[in-house]
Amino acid sequence: MGAWVKEAGREDKPVADAAAFAGENVFPDGWAPVKLPGDVAAPGLPKAGVVWLRKEVTLPAASALPLSLPIDGYDSVYWNGKLLKQMTYQEVPCRGYVRRSGPYGLPAVEVKAGKNILAIRLYEPVDPAKIFGEPRAGALSLAGEWLAKAEREFPEIAAEKLAAAPPLPACPPDKPTVAAFLFNGMVRPIIPYAISGAIWYQGEANAARAFRYRTAFPLMISDWRKQWNQGDFPFYFCQLATFTAKKPEPGDSTWAELRESQSMALKLPNTGQAVLIDIGESEDIHFRNKKDVGERLALIALAKDYGKQLAFSGPVYDSMKIEGGKVILSFMHADGGLADKPLPETYDVKSANNETAPLVRNSPCSQLEGFAICGEDKKWVWADAKIDDAKVIVWSNKVPVPAAVRYAWANNPTCNLTNGAGLPASPFRTDDFPPITWKAKY
Repeated sequence: MGAWVKEAGREDKPVADAAAFAGENVFPDGWAPVKLPGDVAAPGLPKAGVVWLRKEVTLPAASALPLSLPIDGYDSVYWNGKLLKQMTYQEVPCRGYVRRSGPYGLPAVEVKAGKNILAIRLYEPVDPAKIFGEPRAGALSLAGEWLAKAEREFPEIAAEKLAAAPPLPACPPDKPTVAAFLFNGMVRPIIPYAISGAIWYQGEANAARAFRYRTAFPLMISDWRKQWNQGDFPFYFCQLATFTAKKPEPGDSTWAELRESQSMALKLPNTGQAVLIDIGESEDIHFRNKKDVGERLALIALAKDYGKQLAFSGPVYDSMKIEGGKVILSFMHADGGLADKPLPETYDVKSANNETAPLVRNSPCSQLEGFAICGEDKKWVWADAKIDDAKVIVWSNKVPVPAAVRYAWANNPTCNLTNGAGLPASPFRTDDFPPITWKAKY
């Protein structure tokens, strides 16, 4: 690129006084409004050259604020007239590189209460200046109207010479999503240290491809055991808790399918699952009640590894039969018998600010909540359900000939089946209808 810009006469020659563009007080002449993100395009702005961008950022109080600037080109970033960082063509790693505050990136800016000025000098020897994604200052979006002004415009050159400009390489996927990146960075360094077991809490990001998790999750468990070469050490995991808004009607759910895939991993030896279907917050994926999570994982370890005689699992669906328009369900792990946990009047929306919402029952006359039933038409309706000794009987007057039952089959279900030990029943379905995620791939 250095040789090309020199041959093309498009070398960067910065102005001596950047404050004329980046300072707090500049003359308004020559600045044109532009909408970002997108091309920096307005009358008087060059197709290739040097363009300045400015935006006032008004904030209520002084603080340190991280920046995120998706810039397509070579830049100098100023905050209140102070140069924060430059990115030349010798330094930019790839096309579409996002400048972020953090290690080796933009520093966090020192914000003053009131008006602050963010200015960006864009050197674009080949293409028009562009902000390709939403610029942000902390949680504050900087999308919208900016001011732009040309510092320098390069003369046009022949199309052949323009096409000869060496392109930047494409950016790789974000590091956490590159195959084996997290494993090599965080797991491999501790192999083969002695290991007693693993606890695992993950799955939210896989919900859209839940069907593939049936394969990926057991493979990962098996591979870890192979890598450590210390036998089938205990691997205990958390089923996804509740999240997102409650839905008034039964139906399909990617999170329910992910929970089903997690349960299938119990086929592997020395595994255990902590069911969290009664824990979670509708607007906070990182809910605060981790105490119950830890205690349920501890129950599994105490029972499986320390020889304690105690219940470590809630009811798990075993089998069904249909009699007289009703579905009769049998369960494993019904320790102390089956029970209906009293439902609260509210559910957690976001405990960080003590926000709750009224809990509206789907089957208000039913002993048990969370059951849905369908006939051969596969049209799900809420069902009534009751405990009968060690079984659950499910029915609906809307479905005289039932074909299948689902329980807690939603992102954020309302449900209350437990065993005598107070442990919640795992969500399940008796049907084998094709999952809605079966075509989604990694």
